[in-house]
Amino acid sequence: MTTFYRVMGHLAPLNRSIFNQQKTRIAGFVFIWALVLLAAERGQAQTFPASFSQVQVANGLTGPTAMAFVPDGRIFVTEQGGALRVIKNGTLLTTPFIQLTVDATGERGLIGIALDPNFSTNQYVYLYHTVPGSPAHNRISRYTANGDVALTGSEAVILDLTPLSSATNHNGGAMCFGPDGKLYVGVGENANGANAQNLDNYLGKVLRINSDGSAPADNPFPAGSESRKRIWSYGLRNPYTIAIQPGTGRIFVNDVGQSTWEEINDATTAGLNFGWPNAEGTSSNSAYTNPVFAYPHSGNGSGCAITGGAFFNPTSTTYPPGLVGRYFYQDLCSNWIYSLDLSTTPATSSSFATGLPGSSLNLSTGPDRKLYYLSRDAGALYKFIYLAPDLSPTIVLPQSNFNANDFRNFAVNIFEAEGQATPPGSVTVTISAPSGYTLSFNKNLTAINVSGLGTTSVNNGQWSISRNVDNQQLSITMNAGQSIGSGGTSILGVTITRTSANAGSTSNVTVNVTNDSSRTYDTNPANNVYARIISGM
Repeated sequence: MTTFYRVMGHLAPLNRSIFNQQKTRIAGFVFIWALVLLAAERGQAQTFPASFSQVQVANGLTGPTAMAFVPDGRIFVTEQGGALRVIKNGTLLTTPFIQLTVDATGERGLIGIALDPNFSTNQYVYLYHTVPGSPAHNRISRYTANGDVALTGSEAVILDLTPLSSATNHNGGAMCFGPDGKLYVGVGENANGANAQNLDNYLGKVLRINSDGSAPADNPFPAGSESRKRIWSYGLRNPYTIAIQPGTGRIFVNDVGQSTWEEINDATTAGLNFGWPNAEGTSSNSAYTNPVFAYPHSGNGSGCAITGGAFFNPTSTTYPPGLVGRYFYQDLCSNWIYSLDLSTTPATSSSFATGLPGSSLNLSTGPDRKLYYLSRDAGALYKFIYLAPDLSPTIVLPQSNFNANDFRNFAVNIFEAEGQATPPGSVTVTISAPSGYTLSFNKNLTAINVSGLGTTSVNNGQWSISRNVDNQQLSITMNAGQSIGSGGTSILGVTITRTSANAGSTSNVTVNVTNDSSRTYDTNPANNVYARIISGM
């Protein structure tokens, strides 16, 4: 059984025992924890796509569980112990927005947040938290903001959920407003799979409620018990996060699995049954709706608990445009983020980042059109930034024995880095040589002998000189009708000749790439095995 949140030798409470039903707890827990410690001791190097990196937005959080972006630029972060913290201008404020009294055992506590769609005018903040008691229960409350703190006495109880058993795991906590103005809420099955198929309680469900907690008349089960009236979908184990796609309103529910599969379920259509506890992962039972995607607990791309997911559909972005429309998701134990290409059937997955700070969760797209996530182990909030490749690299000629009229041939590899084919004829490469050297470009050249690599093909025939300044600066433009395909390359072969420079000199060549202003092309020699001087054709 995986529980996110117990104290286990960490300041940030966490127990990574793998979200299973109550099985052989001691033996299983010791084994899993040993594996986690082993992975931590080995240490995983962080990997990101080319030109991506992550920056820490703020730290000092204790047991963060969820976050919400405020229209004015602040970020609200829930802490399991009951504090709602405020990050303002990159600083974690000392005074919490509010400190709730919560039952924070196991996976209970303050575990969900949503801002009202009209927050700018009504200042409403919705919180999902565990109310202590015998029995305890989860509650959705609404508070009114007064600057950086809650207005005293502003709590309005929106909905009290089904009383909990002695099991402290599988509480869910996801909350987000849809484009219909309704609040969608993910509720765990409280470690009892039978709850997920019972429409007369709230457990193991996605609820759809009005902002005052009442049941919308157009919900799929409008008659019967109060819980039945509020249910949108069911057959879920622990829907810890929900994401709604901007523009389309498509609803993805990230459901934490038991022993074999982690699921991403499409709950856009009302009344679907996702099969838990009778199905995990893909099922042949037509009564159950299969996941859009599921990843295993072993093998390639494996993990233990899906704790975040986000559609990346900004209206504009500084990220490569090939990432727009993808669905990003993360795993608690494996500390990675992958993305789904939803344009394929079935959806296809690829790695985005690995070796992240431990126990990462609540992946989200921020208002600045960047991806953010929380790390419980680091007690910090991070975001990914993208810096376009250097379009003006300098190639240093390694030879220092240029004799009079001596020449060297070199090649520059232009790589399409953003997943979009270049518009035909749109790319220009400008190559500049220092004083005492001249450049020449032979459009009939088809191959060069790259030192250490043998004969290498070049694409000079697809390019033409568009500007020549004293043979010291050549602008070479791709011919009309020619383009570089998605992820493709074009290699240029160029000759540099020493004319009046001192004997034994070393030359620097500057390469600049211009394009249609909406793409970037990587000409960085450090990433390019062909960008080197060679001794002959």
